[in-house]
Amino acid sequence: MELDQLKGVIRRNRLADGSRLENTAEHSWHLGMAAIVFSPFAREPIDVGKAVAMALAHDVVEIDAGDTFAYDEGEASESKAAREEAAADRLFGLLPSAQASYLRDLWDEYERGDTPEARYVMAIDRMAPMLLNMAEGGTTWREHGITPERVIDRNGHHIELALPDVWQLARTMLDAMPPAES
Repeated sequence: MELDQLKGVIRRNRLADGSRLENTAEHSWHLGMAAIVFSPFAREPIDVGKAVAMALAHDVVEIDAGDTFAYDEGEASESKAAREEAAADRLFGLLPSAQASYLRDLWDEYERGDTPEARYVMAIDRMAPMLLNMAEGGTTWREHGITPERVIDRNGHHIELALPDVWQLARTMLDAMPPAES
């Protein structure tokens, strides 16, 4: 039942229809599906099953640590790693040892970003909120003064590294977005 709390962790980006903010459970499910759908475009060969599991597990820590807005440059961003590490210890520690070890290893691998699956999941983790923002007209970006240039700076390298063709399409879509209001 602990995982049910992910439904209550509210993120800053809106659903594609703009009707409300997304929660972390929805985001994790979306990433799991994206891990399947975008797999033919991955630059490196990946284990899709492992990528799906990693996508589903990567934000479990937000139950305790909360969501940190991707463009936050304040205290929340600075304390993110420590908060998430403590959350991983507690949450994965609730499970039987084999499951705890498996999921913690996936989470650690994602955080390190040193395998094809981790790079791939990191890319779709960055891409999914971008696609939602573009689909609903960029409301979250405008509300927070996030420019297309900042979106590119924050996300481009990660997406291009794992999904170069998808990044080119996303870049074209970003270039067509209206500028953020000052």
